[in-house]
Amino acid sequence: MPEDTHPSTHPPLPPTTEDDRVSWLRLLRSRRVGPATFHRLMAAHGSAQAALAALPEVARAAGVADYTPCPIGAAEAELRSGRAAGARLICASDPEFPSRLQEIQDAPPLLWIMGDAALLARPMIALVGARNASSLGTRMAKSLAADLSARGYLIVSGLARGIDTAAHLGSLTGGTVAIMAGGVDVIYPAENSKLASDILANGLRLSEQPIGLIPQARHFPSRNRLVSGLAQAVVVVEAAAKSGSLITARTALDQGRDVMAVPGHPIDARASGCNMLIRDGAILVRNAEDVIDALPQIPLLKPAPAPQTEMPLDAAPVPPRSLRETASLHAQILNRLGPSPLAEDQLIRDLSTPAHKVAPALLDLELDGRITRHPGGLLALAR
Repeated sequence: MPEDTHPSTHPPLPPTTEDDRVSWLRLLRSRRVGPATFHRLMAAHGSAQAALAALPEVARAAGVADYTPCPIGAAEAELRSGRAAGARLICASDPEFPSRLQEIQDAPPLLWIMGDAALLARPMIALVGARNASSLGTRMAKSLAADLSARGYLIVSGLARGIDTAAHLGSLTGGTVAIMAGGVDVIYPAENSKLASDILANGLRLSEQPIGLIPQARHFPSRNRLVSGLAQAVVVVEAAAKSGSLITARTALDQGRDVMAVPGHPIDARASGCNMLIRDGAILVRNAEDVIDALPQIPLLKPAPAPQTEMPLDAAPVPPRSLRETASLHAQILNRLGPSPLAEDQLIRDLSTPAHKVAPALLDLELDGRITRHPGGLLALAR
């Protein structure tokens, strides 16, 4: 299942046994199941074991024949591999799970971490920017990271070349978090292997992806939402007009985080994205003092309340839909969606249909592979 969203204000009860933990992992790793579908299935069935038992029938109702959930052996193998790599699996309701991630709409149910989990309780600031950063940009990122780290902030970035690397290097002493696009044990780019190892001395690496997964392009937007989701503010140091760093900035706004940017020369393409952000209202950053001074003075932008897309566990059951009603609602949803993502709450308003009726239809279409979820609560037709 492509990445999707869920208003995770009430995380499920934590798995209490090893079998429960395996079931959580099996459910999340099952084909076409992402964070939102995971939480919806948990809400509908009460436990991961029950959701796994129901998943083939849910898939059949959505038109997917011979659906098989993730095998138990695959989940157990991932747990063994993670432990062999020195990683720990934490669940959304575990005490060490970062509280700021629990606030975002598309919070991951599970995280693999390597390093000191206690650091996740500290306030965090994300520093992101261009991979092909200028010498001035990397010096700025390293200086900002060092100064903010010295003030007690944990620096979050994505371990990429350029600005990310400089941010981690600047905060190695004070503490830094590297968010991985692939498995927490897979270092990308390979040239940052030593840096990734050094981070574990006074920081941590974190990923929602399976152990051993080699990152692909589609994994980076999901990684970026965790970078911004963990942080109180996102500082963009250098970014082109169309770049992943600007996607991170937009995701940060959707999550209610402050967005700040370092200005650059107007004719430098690597500064065009930062200049655009400042033009559109981002906080101009010259040094760490600008970041620190802005944080208590500027209220966080609150994301629009997410639509109620799942029934409370104690609610009256929804009457079964007839085939004609189901087909009609599916057609209406598909007619409203296109290749450009649309907010789920906007879709529900356009349909003038209660959210608890739209949610099962969306799940059917997701499992059937006809629609795709994107970070930030967005839906689009599958390509």
